[in-house]
Amino acid sequence: MGKKLNKILITGGAGFIGSNLAVNLQSKGYEITILDNFLPQIHGNNKSLPPELANVNLINGDVTDRDVFYNALRSQDAVIHYAAETGTGQSMYSISHYTNVNIQATSILCDYIVNEDHELKTVIVASSRSIYGEGKYYSPEYGNVYPQARSHESMENNGFEPCCPISGRYDLELLATDEDSRIHPSSFYGITKQVQEQMVILACKLRKISGFALRYQNVYGPGQSLKNPYTGILSIFSRLALEQKEINVFEDGLESRDFVYIDDVIDATTKCLEKEEAGQYVLNVGSGVPVSVKTVANEIVSYLKSSSIIRISGAFREGDIRHNFADLSLVEKTIGFVPKWQFRDGLHRFLDWVLAQKDIPASTEDYDKSLIELKERGLLNE
Repeated sequence: MGKKLNKILITGGAGFIGSNLAVNLQSKGYEITILDNFLPQIHGNNKSLPPELANVNLINGDVTDRDVFYNALRSQDAVIHYAAETGTGQSMYSISHYTNVNIQATSILCDYIVNEDHELKTVIVASSRSIYGEGKYYSPEYGNVYPQARSHESMENNGFEPCCPISGRYDLELLATDEDSRIHPSSFYGITKQVQEQMVILACKLRKISGFALRYQNVYGPGQSLKNPYTGILSIFSRLALEQKEINVFEDGLESRDFVYIDDVIDATTKCLEKEEAGQYVLNVGSGVPVSVKTVANEIVSYLKSSSIIRISGAFREGDIRHNFADLSLVEKTIGFVPKWQFRDGLHRFLDWVLAQKDIPASTEDYDKSLIELKERGLLNE
């Protein structure tokens, strides 16, 4: 177990990625502690871990509470910091809340890393592809360019593709986004993730311990929340399809994302823990393949044999990006990570899991309410 790691703290460990990682690490012989506040928006009324995590040390508490966080950190060899508010749309109006949970709690972690006498050897923080904003493109005239966030006016006229920031032209070629690409998030969520990763990397550098900021793309798979209406189009679309309801695909449906299967995310994260050489690293974790939202909706409806109508509505949300997919050259070179899952295979595995769930929310009213909230705040144009 590189660097003689044994005791691992996972904040937000009851969540989708954290719980899957905990199961994997526990099977490898690590001693796992989970700190989680079981946020109802994600967990509903559940306040317990799944049976396969019965042997972990569970602390029901909040990372914004310094005493709770410090007590959880003591005697740990490594910490994987997942506890955070997620979701682009909600962040656009819950700004102070996202800042408190994501940035302030991370400052508590960094205080501990820099100032306390501890045994931490490795710190991993979940960053996000959202920090790149519109990502990286190639202009025939100017080479590599990084478009600004799309304006409300351009999207209102169905100009969904980003334009060249120099010429204003739309003849851009989408490129894979590498870690040296420009950071310019278009949502408050993205801003908080940018700050989180920079804080952790600097704190680890000051203390001369290993630090990793993992810029996860769109993580999906069995176990993800089917309750949270603010994140995860796979969950939202699958619930709508099961209810035979219309699926509203925003923009023209050609917007794309890099969907990375949970097993690949666990593999990449575990490889970071096991890396023997100390250092600070910022790494993309994705599939390296863009998939359009229209393709996602069609595949879900087809696989579930749903009668749902897919409506390409032209609606759009403020803060959403058009495209982004990861360049994985650096993560392969640094920790040897190469994704194994193709999107279609992973999606089918996820949908099989959805069909097996007995506690799927009875309706999609929470999703409908989230759209109303965005519209009332001027953040959703229909």
